[in-house]
Amino acid sequence: MIRDDIKAGLVSAMKARDAEKTAAIRLIQAAIKNRDIEMRTATGSGDDDVVVIEVLQKMAKQRRESIEMFEKGGRVELAATEKAELAVIEGFLPAQMDEDAAKAAIATIVADLGATSVKDMGKVMAAVKERLAGQLDMSKASGLVKGALAG
Repeated sequence: MIRDDIKAGLVSAMKARDAEKTAAIRLIQAAIKNRDIEMRTATGSGDDDVVVIEVLQKMAKQRRESIEMFEKGGRVELAATEKAELAVIEGFLPAQMDEDAAKAAIATIVADLGATSVKDMGKVMAAVKERLAGQLDMSKASGLVKGALAG
């Protein structure tokens, strides 16, 4: 489980006295704990790894946006800190599908659902999110689904 990998990563970072990595992993654990608390009040609970992956992907997206903003603003030192955190976060994420595999998987889902036009986008995206959660960045999936339905 990814949660166990994160705990082991924290222990090894603390033993190595790597302050930056330790701080980044603690941020990850705090975000996961917040998500756990949110899910207590929500109905139904998903697969633990899927929940953790969603949190990690959200954190990674936030870091990428921050890096872009800091670099535009000339704040190189802050961008470097965000890049270090992003590297730690991505270290816990499972390998993402490459574009060719993603296109093939989406084409299979489109065929399974019998989707024919962009009007079916919502139905296809729901199936993609259900079947490929954690393996594919959903922001990229949207463009791939549009491409599969248009062409």
